[in-house]
Amino acid sequence: MNSEDQTAEPTEKKARRARVLQVAEFDPRLRSYINYSVVALCTITIVGLLILPFWLFFGRRYLDRYFDNLECKLTSRSLQFKKGVWFHQERTIPLDKIQDLTFSEGPILRKFGLSTLKVETAGQSAYSEADLSLTGIVEAHKFRARVLDQRDEVTEIYRGSPSGNSSDSASAETLQILKEIRDSLRSIENKIDRN
Repeated sequence: MNSEDQTAEPTEKKARRARVLQVAEFDPRLRSYINYSVVALCTITIVGLLILPFWLFFGRRYLDRYFDNLECKLTSRSLQFKKGVWFHQERTIPLDKIQDLTFSEGPILRKFGLSTLKVETAGQSAYSEADLSLTGIVEAHKFRARVLDQRDEVTEIYRGSPSGNSSDSASAETLQILKEIRDSLRSIENKIDRN
């Protein structure tokens, strides 16, 4: 391996690495929404009444840590989501697998000025819940549009449509390789026919 190959390899890896296009912000009102939801749930169940005093005492600290750990990023290839205080959850959904982003807001969410984006992916059962639910994203309509636009761009690249210079060079390189394979196969066929 010569020095040109060694320097080209890291550059190619950098080019393939996904870049962050947008980081979603979560509305601080999400804390109040979760707090009121937990209090309401605790007051309607017998077990919840036992938990309610602990929640009222420790809930604010838990919500602050939960809110600080929320993270959602749109990259050039995927949607990445992280959450959790005690149990951390990380999800990466490739953009080409996203079928739709459903926007919903019920009366309670509307009262808090919040909405939910539900990510529906390919291969998801028709009767199951959304693959990922994102509640409380600031300017959720704009974020949804940005994710869907990037998904469309990614799926066009996979289909071979010319939408960017990097996909054009990759398509040209692939086409060249296919032509070389075709020529090799023809050469083999000709040699077989002569014998």
